[in-house]
Amino acid sequence: MFTGLVEEVGRIARIEKRPEGAHLFVRARIVTEGTRLGDSISVDGACLTVVHVEPSMFAVDCMAETLATTTIGSRRSGDRVNLERAMALGDRLGGHLVLGHVDGVGEIRSVRKRGIAWELQLGFPADLRPYMAPKGSVAVDGVSLTITDVQGDEFGLGIIPHTLQQTTLHDVTAGRRVNLEADVLARYVRQSLLTARGEAEDPTGGSGGLSMSELRSAGYLE
Repeated sequence: MFTGLVEEVGRIARIEKRPEGAHLFVRARIVTEGTRLGDSISVDGACLTVVHVEPSMFAVDCMAETLATTTIGSRRSGDRVNLERAMALGDRLGGHLVLGHVDGVGEIRSVRKRGIAWELQLGFPADLRPYMAPKGSVAVDGVSLTITDVQGDEFGLGIIPHTLQQTTLHDVTAGRRVNLEADVLARYVRQSLLTARGEAEDPTGGSGGLSMSELRSAGYLE
């Protein structure tokens, strides 16, 4: 479990591709402190298990599924990545609950500066539509952010200077692909209501949408 508050931006040292996946070496300083074999580290929002660690580097194994369903498979040596160690019970939860289970890959469609912040518009896969809500939470490359608006297959974000400087979002440009994880609470609320209605999860996201009246009648809203 993670918070979506990036501890450090690391750099990929090398990637060893294998038939069944890849072995990824990441240069880092902060997240290696106190890390042991078997611990979890979020790498651009993907929860990966540490199989080697030293003071300035750690290594993780990536299954073929991880490479195929996240942006990790397109990363190259020298690329910067957002890093966060798994949270400990009792830690402050400054972001939101992030599992490190990437739900899909989105694309940044526009970037513009407005006041002190930057506004981003991101396209997302259709099956994530039921979980995208204004003022709701989303993890983008492992960064906990608040959705400002949702229109069709796009959602908006406002990024403050601190977040830009402390994460790889500082490097984003239109066309960049990013890992997305929907708010886990939204996922459980939707599944609970679908179960109560006797409906199955629709993998395409094309049906099973929830109305405000249904949420209110189920006690989720006042």
